[in-house]
Amino acid sequence: MEALTRLGINPIYLLSQIVVFSVLAFLLIKFLYTPILDMLEKRAERIAKGLEDARAAEEARARADEDSAMIVKEARGKAQQIVAEANTSAETVRANIEAQAEEQARKILSQARQDAGLERDKILSEMRGQIGALAIAAAQKLIGETLDEQRQLAMIQQFFSGIKAGEITLLDSLAELEGKTAIVTSALPLGEMERANYTAALAEQLGQDIEISFRADPTILGGVTIQVGGHIVDDSVAGKLNELKAKLTVG
Repeated sequence: MEALTRLGINPIYLLSQIVVFSVLAFLLIKFLYTPILDMLEKRAERIAKGLEDARAAEEARARADEDSAMIVKEARGKAQQIVAEANTSAETVRANIEAQAEEQARKILSQARQDAGLERDKILSEMRGQIGALAIAAAQKLIGETLDEQRQLAMIQQFFSGIKAGEITLLDSLAELEGKTAIVTSALPLGEMERANYTAALAEQLGQDIEISFRADPTILGGVTIQVGGHIVDDSVAGKLNELKAKLTVG
C-alpha cells in the first residue's frame, strides 16, 4: 500500500476501479459479447445453410436443365422419326398409287389395242368376201369365163389363205427352217379352220413345241408370209409384185 501511495496511486480507488472493470467486463461478456457471438454463429450457420441450399438448388437446376435438354432431344428425335416414317409411308403410298395407275393405264391401253385389233380383224373378215367377189368378177372379165360358186369360193380361200385343196402352199419351203416361233401373216384374218390347218401343219413340220401366232396385214394384198425365227418365206401378192417390179427394172 505504502509503495502505491508513494507512487501517487490511491489503493482504494484502484481497487474500486478493478472491481468496477471486472463487473463491467462480466456484464459485457454475460449480456453483450456472448449473445453477439451466439448471434454471429447462428448467422454464419444460416449463411452456410443458405449457401448449401443455393448450391443444392443450382445442382437441381442443372439436373433439371439436363433433363429438360434430354427430353427436348428425345422429343425432337421422336418427331423426326415420326416425320421420316410419315414421309416414307407417303412415298410408299404415292409409289403404290403411281404403280397401280401405270398398271391400270397399261391394261386399258392393252385392252384398247386388243379391242381395236379385234374390231379391225372383224372389219377385214367382213370385207374378205366382198374383196374376193370383186377379184373374181375382174378375173371373169379377163378370161371371159363365168366361174361357178364353188370354184369362186375355192379361189377366194386360196387367194387369202395360201391353202390349196387343204394343203399349205408354202409348207415345202419351210423344210430346212428351224425355230421355236412362227408368225403367219395374211392380208385378211384367217378363219378358225384355216388357223387349225396351219397350226397342225407347222407343228408337224417344225416340231410340236413351236409357238405359232397369226397376224393380218392388208398391205400384202393376198397370199401369206411365214416367219420362222429370223427367216421369212414370202408367198404374198405384194411380194410377187415386188419381184416382178425388180425383174422389169433389171430388164
